[in-house]
Amino acid sequence: MSAHTPQPGFDARRFKALERSGFNRIAARYADGAHLRGSLQAALLEAAALAPGEQVLDLAAGPGLLARDAARRVLPDGWVLASDIAEGMLAEGQRRATAEGLPDLLAAACDAEHLAFGDGTFDVALIGLGLFIFPHPAAALAELRRVLRPGGRITLSVWGPREDVPLIARAQDCIARLLPAPKVARPSVFRLGEGEALTALLADAGFGDVQITPHVFNCHFDRAEAYWQAFLDLAGGAAEALARLPEATQTQLRAAVADDIEAHRSAEGFCFESTVLIASARR
Repeated sequence: MSAHTPQPGFDARRFKALERSGFNRIAARYADGAHLRGSLQAALLEAAALAPGEQVLDLAAGPGLLARDAARRVLPDGWVLASDIAEGMLAEGQRRATAEGLPDLLAAACDAEHLAFGDGTFDVALIGLGLFIFPHPAAALAELRRVLRPGGRITLSVWGPREDVPLIARAQDCIARLLPAPKVARPSVFRLGEGEALTALLADAGFGDVQITPHVFNCHFDRAEAYWQAFLDLAGGAAEALARLPEATQTQLRAAVADDIEAHRSAEGFCFESTVLIASARR
């Protein structure tokens, strides 16, 4: 069984429902935390090399963080469509786009594994920290290849190896230690964190000219509580499940996480250096 194949008994429909609910819950806070991942977003867009006039799909767009910056590079003759399974995320992005003077940003709620777009619609596809969330990433890539024009490009980011992403791993380790296994199993967010696995997945989907570049970024938090909140603001379905726990259990988790991240304490608070992989390929 490959690293990007769900475990036997995995309920994809239930998983997607929980992710949708969770990301709808955290839409505004996810958008508010964009500054923590600013260098990652800039690196992904640099790798995408968007040109004025191109037609772009931002998949797993969330509140349109990538989509809005991409629109500034392709407008007025091009356009960007933000797509996500969580319609609340897209609505948050639309509100912010309008406030930023980008009223032409398009949005469509859609399952990444079953895209509702015509063949050869887009010049470029972007996926920022989203491919590992899809139960069947190979299916999502096949759909992306279908909706890209011949010669079209894809640029995406995924979390690197677990040991290189303490931003996520520290909280996950604490949760795994204190809580029983979740009722709705979750694919590991690190399952595409090795360059070889990601390259093979893209090649198997029919993409060529694959290039993968690690990008290291730092997140700083003044308090342990701010780190925990930032984790929840990224966690989607996991955040939804945690929110349903008794308050006493949530308090216990917060205290345990605070103890676990002491190794990351710096003069300014807490610092987490983490790695993502940025992949580019061509249809």
